[in-house]
Amino acid sequence: MRIGEVAARTGVSVRSLRYYEEQGLLGSTRTPSGQRHYTGDVVDRVRLIQTLYSAGLSSRTIAQLLPCVDAPGERTSDDAWERMLRERDRITGHIEQLTRTRAMLDQLIAVNRDNRAEFARR
Repeated sequence: MRIGEVAARTGVSVRSLRYYEEQGLLGSTRTPSGQRHYTGDVVDRVRLIQTLYSAGLSSRTIAQLLPCVDAPGERTSDDAWERMLRERDRITGHIEQLTRTRAMLDQLIAVNRDNRAEFARR
């Protein structure tokens, strides 16, 4: 299957598919003229990659998780599990920081509201 067909079947841009390949997330063979050719299972692979991106994972992390998909086993499964836990902890840290930032912004909004009310009374 050619890259345009993969893009059409998955809804992923040709540019993204090239990026996935550059990052080692996706493989293809090349025709003598240099065109990419993908196997039939590429659609499922692209959908998996999209799901992993939707979970907030980077291409580097996805590359670390794919061995569990490509060669399932106890070791690869354990490695993937530990990596996903680290990613969840990282995301939790971001959420906590964003929560603190939002609370600070709420305080600034309250001060501004009070100042605006004071100006309106003058």
